[in-house]
Amino acid sequence: MLSIIQAAGWPIWPLILCSVIGLALIIERLLSLRRSRVAPPQLLDEVLLITRTSLPAMDVVNKLHENSVLGQVLASGLRAVVVEPRTTERMLRQTFELAGRSAAQQLERYLNTLGTIAAAAPLLGLLGTVVGMIEIFGSQAPTGANNPAALAHGISIALYNTAFGLIIAIPALMFYRYFRGRVDDHLMNLELAAERLMPQLMRFAVKPQPTAPAAR
Repeated sequence: MLSIIQAAGWPIWPLILCSVIGLALIIERLLSLRRSRVAPPQLLDEVLLITRTSLPAMDVVNKLHENSVLGQVLASGLRAVVVEPRTTERMLRQTFELAGRSAAQQLERYLNTLGTIAAAAPLLGLLGTVVGMIEIFGSQAPTGANNPAALAHGISIALYNTAFGLIIAIPALMFYRYFRGRVDDHLMNLELAAERLMPQLMRFAVKPQPTAPAAR
């Protein structure tokens, strides 16, 4: 491996850096986008069961918020009704929407960086190819004599960097697309969970009293 790095020359070092960062991001996203971390299967049913007869205490809501991303979304709605009993359906829906945006930002973390690596790695490999071609043409003496060592070095730079750039870009792009699909699925599940909880929370909202007509 060390001999390959030496043969590829200096253009391979940015590719190695991209590979290390990309691998770290892939491992982090694989762990963070697990269903148990985002939307535990039984969490919504437990919240619906708890709120069937009354609203939970604030410490229970705080624990729910710390449970998962789904817990954060559900806790935002519970907290809105507990803090402001006169909340309307429109206000509660806006609360869920803001919580959903925060959840989306949390789920999409580092995906742009991974997509940038997938797009930039082939370009960095192309840069290595150009550098290798420069080495090849520079090995040609004005008299027409060739320098075999310089010629071989230029070919190594051109081929190794191109191959290494593709080796990085292809898995990075595949995982980027995979994570985008996982995020979209999670966001859809969060939205459906909020829609299921909203009617139950609205039962505890205090209905505004109709104003009496003014006496003439």
